[in-house]
Amino acid sequence: MRPQDDTTPQSNNPAQPLRRTLIKSGAAAALSGLLPGLQPATRAATLGKPEMEEVKIGFIPLTDCAPVVMASVLGFDKKYGVKIIPSKQASWAAVRDNLLTGGIHMAHALYGLPYGVQLGVGGPKRDMAILMGLNRNGQAISLSDALAKQGVTTGEALAKAVLAKTRTFTFAQTFPTSTHAMWLYYWLATYGINPLKDDKVITVPPPQMVANMRVGSMDGFCVGEPWNAVAIAQKIGFTAATSQDIWPDHPEKALGTTAEFVQKYPNTTKAVMAAVLEACQWIDASLANKTKMANVIAEPGYVNTSVETILPRILGRYTNGLGKSWDDKHPMAFYEDGQVNYPWLSDGMWFLTQFRRWGLIKTDPDYLAVAKAVNRTDLYTEVATALKVPVPKNPMRTSKLIDGVIWDGKDPKTYAHGFKINDMVS
Repeated sequence: MRPQDDTTPQSNNPAQPLRRTLIKSGAAAALSGLLPGLQPATRAATLGKPEMEEVKIGFIPLTDCAPVVMASVLGFDKKYGVKIIPSKQASWAAVRDNLLTGGIHMAHALYGLPYGVQLGVGGPKRDMAILMGLNRNGQAISLSDALAKQGVTTGEALAKAVLAKTRTFTFAQTFPTSTHAMWLYYWLATYGINPLKDDKVITVPPPQMVANMRVGSMDGFCVGEPWNAVAIAQKIGFTAATSQDIWPDHPEKALGTTAEFVQKYPNTTKAVMAAVLEACQWIDASLANKTKMANVIAEPGYVNTSVETILPRILGRYTNGLGKSWDDKHPMAFYEDGQVNYPWLSDGMWFLTQFRRWGLIKTDPDYLAVAKAVNRTDLYTEVATALKVPVPKNPMRTSKLIDGVIWDGKDPKTYAHGFKINDMVS
C-alpha cells in the first residue's frame, strides 16, 4: 500500500508556537549557517585520501536518517574529500540486499540488521561492520484508535485483551532482526504476552505502517518517527509507549556496511564517518539546527511528510493522541558528546541476547567476540580522535530496562536465558 502523506492543519500542531518563537528570537537566522565551533577541513588529511569520490548511502524515510542527509546537504562530506549520495530504499530487506550486492555502499541501518546478516539470520550470511551510532531513542509503539475506543490504552489492558483469546491480535514490526521487533517483543513480554505465541506478528516497511493500520491490517505497530506522530495526526492510532520508555537511551540506527567494503576502502570509510559525525554534532547543537533539519528531511526526496509531524518529537515535545502531553527526558538524540555515536560492544551484545531469547539463533554465540567483530570501535576511535570527540574508555555501559532488569554486558548468556517469557528451543 502506498504511504499516506500527513495533511494535519498546521495551526493544530504544537510545533507552530515553537517555530514562531525561534523566528521572533532571531534564532532562525542561524538556520543557514554552520556551527562556528566545528573545525573546518584541516583534519581530513589525518584520515587519509579517500579511495572513492562518491559513496551511495541507503536510507529509509524516517526522522533518524537525518545525519546521513544533513552530512550531504550541508557539505560536511566535501570537507573529507567524498560526496555522499543518499539513496532512498523501499524496505529494510532492500537495504540488506543492496548492501550485499553493492547497490549501495553503506546504510542508515537498524542496529540489529548487520548482526542478523553477520549470523545469517533470515538471509545471506556475510561479515558486517557497524561504524558508529546515528541516534538514540525516538521510536514508539502505536495502538489503533479502535482499541482506544474499547478502553485498551495501556500495556496491562492490552495483555488482558490479548490473553483472553477471543480473537487474534496482530502487531507489526519493520524487519525480523530490527530494533522495532526487539522493542515490541520486549514491551509485550513485560506485560505477560509472548509475542511469538499469543498473537500474530507481521513485517511492514515503515512508510506503510499508517496506511495498513487504517485498513485494519494490524492492532498495533512499532516503528520510528515520524510515523507514530502521523498516525496520531490522521486519527488512526495513539502512542502506547515510546522506545525510551522501554530502554532509556537505547541504541537505534547505525551507520553500517560490509566488512569487505571497510577492508577495500578504509580511507573512504573514515571520511564518511567523519562527515556523518559532524552532522550529528550539528543537529544536536541548537533548536535552530533541529528546526532546519526537520524542514530538510520533510521534503519529498527524503521522508515526505509535514515538518509539523517531525519537529515536536525531535524536541522532546510529545502528545500521545489521547489528551496527554509531556516533555520527554530522553528524546531522540544524535550526538551527546559522542555517547550516541560510539559503537558500544554491550549494545551489540544486547541484540544477540534478544536474538537468542526469541529463537532467531538456536545456540549461544560468543557474544563478545561477535560484537568485537561487528562494532568497529577501532575505526570510530581513530575518527573521533581526529575530530576531538570524546571516546569512552570502557566499551561496555550499564542500562536498566522497563522491567527493572539491568543490562551491563558482563554475563550475556545468563541474561539471555533469564527471561521467563521466551521462544528458545533449548
